[in-house]
Amino acid sequence: MPWPPPACQHAAARGNRPGPPPCARVRSYTPAVPAASEARWVLHVDLDAFLAAVEVARRPELRGKPVVVGGAGDPTQRAVVATASYEARGFGIRSGMPLRTAARRCPEAVFLPSDPPAYDAMSARVMAALGELPVVVEVLGWDEAFLGAQTDDPEALAAAAQRVVREATGLSSSVGIGDNRLRAKIATGFAKPAGIYRLTKENWVEVMGDRPPDALWGIGRRTAAKLADMGVTTVVHLARTDPSVLAERFGPTMGPWFRMLAFGVGGSEVSDAPYSPRSRSRETTFQRNLTDRADLDEQVAALARRVAQDVADEGRRAVRVAVKVRFASFFTSTRSVALPAPGSDPAVIERAALAALDRFELTRPVRLLGVRADLTPPD
Repeated sequence: MPWPPPACQHAAARGNRPGPPPCARVRSYTPAVPAASEARWVLHVDLDAFLAAVEVARRPELRGKPVVVGGAGDPTQRAVVATASYEARGFGIRSGMPLRTAARRCPEAVFLPSDPPAYDAMSARVMAALGELPVVVEVLGWDEAFLGAQTDDPEALAAAAQRVVREATGLSSSVGIGDNRLRAKIATGFAKPAGIYRLTKENWVEVMGDRPPDALWGIGRRTAAKLADMGVTTVVHLARTDPSVLAERFGPTMGPWFRMLAFGVGGSEVSDAPYSPRSRSRETTFQRNLTDRADLDEQVAALARRVAQDVADEGRRAVRVAVKVRFASFFTSTRSVALPAPGSDPAVIERAALAALDRFELTRPVRLLGVRADLTPPD
C-alpha cells in the first residue's frame, strides 16, 4: 500500500478539521480581507516564549537571563511553570513543571508571577498588527494565530508577519507555513525560535514519517503510549495501521481520525468569525494537600459557584459539570455529571459538581481541584 494513499485526498476535501478540533479560538480581529477564506496558504504565527518575553520587554535588565513565569512567582509555593525563557529552557525547565523543580534545576533563575492583564494587552497589539496584513487572522490564544492568505510567496508573507509583530511589540515570533492548518501548526515547531518553516504534502513523509505519533498536532503522550503498546511507534506506522484496528482501540471517531492525522490531512479554512467558548472552568492548587472530605466538598462548592457566575455573566447555559482531581502523586482524573436541564443556577451547578466528586475514590491526599461547566452553543 503506498503511503500516503490516494484516499487521503478525499478526506482533505471534507473541509476544516478531520475530526474533533485540537484547540479553540478565543477571540478575533478584523482582517484586511473578507471574513473567511479557503486559503491557498495557511500560516501559523507563534510568539516565542511569550509570557517570559513580555516580562523581559517590561524589564530589559532581564534580557539574556533565565526567566520563569508561573503562579505567584514564588518557587517555595505550589505552582507550575507557565513559560520559561529560552535561557531557562537550557537548564531543562519546561512549561507545566513544578516551580520547586525549576528552582532546583536553575537556582539563579528569575521567578516572576503571571500577569494576565499584561499578556492580554500585548496579545491585542500583536493581533492588531497581524490584522494590518492582507490576511484573515484567526486567533488561537494569547500567543498564536492562523493566517489565511492568497500569495505566491508565503515565505515573504511570513517574514512580513514577523516584522510587523516585532515593530509593534518588540517580540520575536516563529511562523509555520502549510497547505493546511495541521501542517502549518506542526511546521512552527521546526521554525522555533524566530524562524520560518514550510511543511506541505510534498515534504510531509520526508519530515514526519519517522517521527513518533505525538509529533502530530492532536496526539498527546498518553495516546502515543497506547499506540506504542500496539506496536505503532512512528507516523508512517500509524498511517499504515488498519483503521478498524484503531477504531476498536480508540473508538469509531477518534481511531480513524488519528490515522488521518498521520497523512497530514486537515482543513485549510481560516476564519475571523467570533468564537464562543465551549466551557468555563476554575481550579485551585492547595499549598497543603487536602485529605478531609468536608474540606474537599467546601472547595468544590466554592469553585462551582464561581463557575456558575462565569456562565451567567456570559449569558450562557451549562449542560454538564465536570470535576478534576489531582492527587499528591500528580495522578489526575476527571468525572462529570449531566445537568437535568441547561441552565446557570448556582445551586444546580454546585449539586452537580458535588455529585461528580462523589464518583471519585478519595482515599489519597489531593493537591488540586477544578470544576468545569460545558456550555450550550450561543443563541
